Amino acid sequence: MWAVNYAVAKIAPGIISPHVLALGRWSLAGLILAFIAREELWRERAGTLKVWPQYLTLGFLGMLICGAWVYWAGETTTAINIALIYSASPVLITLGAVLGLKERFSFKQGVGIFIALLGVLHVVVKGQWAALSQVIWVVGDGLIVIAMMSWAAYALLLKKWPSPLSSTARLAATCIGGSAVLLPFALFEWFATSHPDWSVNATALVLLAAVFPGVGAYWAYGFCQKTLGASRVAASLYLGPLYGSLVGWFLLNESLGLHHAVGAVLILPGIFLASQRPPDDTLHTER
Repeated sequence: MWAVNYAVAKIAPGIISPHVLALGRWSLAGLILAFIAREELWRERAGTLKVWPQYLTLGFLGMLICGAWVYWAGETTTAINIALIYSASPVLITLGAVLGLKERFSFKQGVGIFIALLGVLHVVVKGQWAALSQVIWVVGDGLIVIAMMSWAAYALLLKKWPSPLSSTARLAATCIGGSAVLLPFALFEWFATSHPDWSVNATALVLLAAVFPGVGAYWAYGFCQKTLGASRVAASLYLGPLYGSLVGWFLLNESLGLHHAVGAVLILPGIFLASQRPPDDTLHTER
């Protein structure tokens, strides 16, 4: 579901502007989730309003930077590059979880992270390690680097700020915060800059982004992190280069080479090792 967003980011330029797309995505996702969790949100409204700065912060990190800026990046970089750079975020998440959240981390998990990261780097350099110093960065790549760091912060803060809300209700509240942060940027983009006219294709992109990488992917990630912990779930993001490359190749006609297959051979076992719980560690589940 997350990989759908890489295709949306590449298709959107010329159809809908980045912040308008992100606002449409998260406003619609928020409405869907708020309807599903309406009873819980109303029951917990007082406690939720007391921590409103948290939801604005999560919205800024996870929905403005990791939403609008990804679509902005799609104007100059490829879907495969977006997936590849994003895949480095588990390293930051794991480091933050160990240092800041005091999560345990075993040697086996460390080996898994190293192997998976090696696979990611192999794909980045297209299997040509001698060309590592010749990598050319574009604006879009830089935006994705910032988004990658922002996602790590978002994931860690989700764990650092425990909530009595269910995953659905919490994501609905975060969507409201994200929409509030996105609104002034989207209004500026719509009224103060040149932009494409609204079209059927723009509506389709908003719907696609809201349902799959919006409601589906974020809800699943939040639910898994709440039950499994930040560092274990972060390892799953190494699948990004594989799914992103397939989406870029199948839907966008981006090149898919042997180096992607070699990277997969490294990434998949790395995820398996990195997702293993340390010995004597028990599964902590927040209710």
